[in-house]
Amino acid sequence: MTRILVLYYSSYGHVRTLAQAEADGAHSVPGTHVDLRRVPETVPEEIRRKAGFIADDTLLATPADLETYDGIILGTPTMFGMMAGQMKSFLDQAGGLWARNALVGKVAAVFASTGSQHGGHEATLLSTQIPLQHFGMLIAGMPYTFAGQTTADGIIGGAPYGAGTIAGADGSRAPSRIDLAGARFQGAHVARIAARLAGANLKEAAA
Repeated sequence: MTRILVLYYSSYGHVRTLAQAEADGAHSVPGTHVDLRRVPETVPEEIRRKAGFIADDTLLATPADLETYDGIILGTPTMFGMMAGQMKSFLDQAGGLWARNALVGKVAAVFASTGSQHGGHEATLLSTQIPLQHFGMLIAGMPYTFAGQTTADGIIGGAPYGAGTIAGADGSRAPSRIDLAGARFQGAHVARIAARLAGANLKEAAA
């Protein structure tokens, strides 16, 4: 079985919704085991309540978990044009994996939610990929074989760098049908690549 981790942080639910679509897409590829996990919250509970953050009972991941997967898909809100601090804190704790080259050659992908079309959407997708490349991971985006991202009929999240959604300044816009289709496409895309690489590694080990 190819093992895929969809790991996310979500404040208001948009990224969590995309994460489920990513997991559904990965699970649609035969022979794929998928885990949906979130990173720990760092915002105090009082501030979470005042800000209206969602409650989330998805199981937590630890940095040590990353080593056990063939592919890792990260989801984050855009915070001032960058990934959320919660996701950055999680990755900052994975130095031991970096030191052992434990993630080298694994597949990685990123998806994001942003408040506005020009609020740092693509910057977040691209900059979140940087630490993954430091880990030696292979980046899978959302290629134009997903034709939904080329439409000009409405507000569309995502880019060739990864799936996504535009939540609106007040967070009232839910991920659209095309946004969710893009996330499912990306999840399946990562699972297929991971399966090919895992199969190649098994053949190499048996040789």
